[in-house]
Amino acid sequence: MIDKLHDMLAMQAAQRPGATALWWQGVATTYATLNERVVALAARLAACGPPGERVAVLAWNCPAFLELIYAVPASGKILVPLNARLAPAELIHQLQSAGVTTLFGDSGLLQPLLREGEFDPRVTAIDLDAGYEQWLARGQVAPLPPTSADDAVWILHTSGSTGRPKGAVLTHRSFLAGLRSAALGRPVVATDRYLYPFPLFHVSAHNVLLQHQYGAAVVLMKSFDPVTTLQACRELKVTTMSLAPTMIAMLLDHPDFSAADLRTVRTIGYGASAMPQTLLRRLLAQTDVGLCQSYGMTELSGSVAFLTVEDHRLAAETRPELLQTVGRPVPSVQVALTDELGRACAIGDCGEILVRAEQCMRGYWHQDDATSRAIVDGWLHTGDIGRFDTDGYLTIVDRKKDIIISGGENVGSREVEEVMRRHPAVKDCAVIGVPDARWGEVVCGVVQLAGPASDRELSDHCRHFLAAYKTPRRWLRVDALPLNAAGKIDKPALRLAHAGAR
Repeated sequence: MIDKLHDMLAMQAAQRPGATALWWQGVATTYATLNERVVALAARLAACGPPGERVAVLAWNCPAFLELIYAVPASGKILVPLNARLAPAELIHQLQSAGVTTLFGDSGLLQPLLREGEFDPRVTAIDLDAGYEQWLARGQVAPLPPTSADDAVWILHTSGSTGRPKGAVLTHRSFLAGLRSAALGRPVVATDRYLYPFPLFHVSAHNVLLQHQYGAAVVLMKSFDPVTTLQACRELKVTTMSLAPTMIAMLLDHPDFSAADLRTVRTIGYGASAMPQTLLRRLLAQTDVGLCQSYGMTELSGSVAFLTVEDHRLAAETRPELLQTVGRPVPSVQVALTDELGRACAIGDCGEILVRAEQCMRGYWHQDDATSRAIVDGWLHTGDIGRFDTDGYLTIVDRKKDIIISGGENVGSREVEEVMRRHPAVKDCAVIGVPDARWGEVVCGVVQLAGPASDRELSDHCRHFLAAYKTPRRWLRVDALPLNAAGKIDKPALRLAHAGAR
């Protein structure tokens, strides 16, 4: 039984040495070649210090990043993927809090960081563009240390939307348990070619490892671009991929798009935001692609609930309300809802989502208090508010932190957003709370429009479906909504930018 990430790659190299593990900018790398490079890198890292040391990577997607994902845990060390979009001060805080000793980085990202006065000169920095191959080929090597399933493999920082990011500690065991859950929701076959456009420094990178678990090929993109994505689908005959709904819309809206571009695509997985029904109907009408939504988080090493391809087709035909859910939990996890007093919620009642599963993180790095608040009696308190229906579908009402308190009433932003998306002029939207002298906070709708719509028209539309206190009192129009590294709408950025909206 495979119980470590790097053993999974080694197994595929032994069983399918000539099969393609990675496509990168038109070049294929076999499982045998990838594993050889991983083994060499792990031996080089093993000579650089004792097991348990932290090794960070600050880079956009590239083959070296993927090599580090496998090689760092194989060397007995812990990988710290850094968000390439952070400011140098934020990066330095994460390097310091994790106690990083070695840092790999792209030249363009590494050099500004090295010039910061707060950068620790004791950290060994290796430029992936200029010095990586020489460092790998010419340095000392050491035997790989013994490793176990419960060893930490990643310290992955949370989004920080409720304060400074915390480092979630993921282990071989939790990661592989997350892959088992993912396989239940998004089955993989060895002949698949999976396109991945999201950053590898995000927990969604578990989808890349999922492909390798089954011997499939990964088409790794440096970042999402509709032109190169459509080109890859045509030329490499992509069968599955992960895209945010906004990315799907960009593909369909591109002037060069043809339904034939997606002829070989069996499934698109998403999880960054809700799927507008209009977009679902459009995709299903123009293509044969199936959709699958997932619900998860960093602390869960991936996802625990899925809205399947069959669910999406049912939503398009007779049950549109299913699109407001995240599907049903997989059998490998336990999900419960509790109220503010810790009591179990009845069907239809809202409560905090608690998860007990092998894929749960070990805890937060060197933050015992935060860990004890997050994990109680083996249950991870997600901070998400949800409800179950009689068929077992889970609806995310909101994040605790996204609850807007206006005049003493709680408003779930996701509920308002779902209503706003029903207006034909709304292409995309977000709801935030903005300060108000009378109400404390008022609901503010931020909209990206596809057609003309006045404030009054938008308000009347929402008021038709919502109570008055839930209807946005203020409206802001933007050309595009900001997205974070996971492809989700960046609510903290919106709040910061529009805190003074009147």
